[in-house]
Amino acid sequence: MTTTAPPGPQQQAEPPTAPADGRRAVLRRIRPGNGFVFVLPFLLVFVLFMVWPIVQGLWMSLTDSSLALRDTSFVGLDNYTEAFGDPDVWSSLGNTVFFTAISSVPLVLVALAMALLVHSGLAGQWAWRLAFFAPYLLPVTVVTLIWTWLYQPELGLGNQLLDTLGMEPVGWLSDESVAMWSIAALTVWWTVGFNFLLYLAALQSLPTTFDEAAALDGAGAWRRLWSITLPQLRRTTGLVAMLQILASLKVFDQIYILTKGGPNGSTRPVLEYVYDVGFTGYRLGYASAVSYLFFALIIVVSLVQFRLFRRED
Repeated sequence: MTTTAPPGPQQQAEPPTAPADGRRAVLRRIRPGNGFVFVLPFLLVFVLFMVWPIVQGLWMSLTDSSLALRDTSFVGLDNYTEAFGDPDVWSSLGNTVFFTAISSVPLVLVALAMALLVHSGLAGQWAWRLAFFAPYLLPVTVVTLIWTWLYQPELGLGNQLLDTLGMEPVGWLSDESVAMWSIAALTVWWTVGFNFLLYLAALQSLPTTFDEAAALDGAGAWRRLWSITLPQLRRTTGLVAMLQILASLKVFDQIYILTKGGPNGSTRPVLEYVYDVGFTGYRLGYASAVSYLFFALIIVVSLVQFRLFRRED
């Protein structure tokens, strides 16, 4: 009678393996087209809420569609031709560009300064981070309500400070030369927290070897900032600038709630003009044409920015 000895330390039992035919059967069941089933729900939602409205709006811009009339007719490029000759389109576009210029620059520089301040190791960093980012979490209605009281002509904090300094009161939202600057100040306070987080994350990911080597060579804090830290933040600055310019071009909410484009249309952006024409003037076709022209402008700005940043890289 023979017995089989158990496997020793040098003799291990081989794990069972699936037969080759079983592997081939599994591979035959996994086909490249099966992944389409998993993305189908997203594609349906995307087509329903993104692609179809875009196509419908483009067709509407080629018609005289109106909320006041049921019948519509095809007018071709007449709406686009009218938009190019409409002075209100150009004035609202100028207001949009002006707001973008005066808000984007401080939103980049102030965010960078705030991130450098927190990254320097101030005591109570959690409080600084909360204070800098908390306004970004507020809804636009709350923000505009707060700043409406600050800009109130008689009881607002702004004019009270000016009165304390012996200066004349300012019509923060009623003076054509000041209203857009007031809205830009509100926007900087409200949205700078997002850019601050982007810069802070970039600063925390930078290697410290270059800064330490420069400090050992006798470089001061300002020299290390200008020659080492800021050059390493170039890609982050490009990203922040691109996102901020695109966001500023699409401004609508805070202006509509605060001034509704006033005084005398001095703060009316393009999107508010589209809203006024489409839902107040009932000209949906013309409003669609203006919105698509503005959409084309945003695409061009995005491509130019992308090309410039890629060339720098």
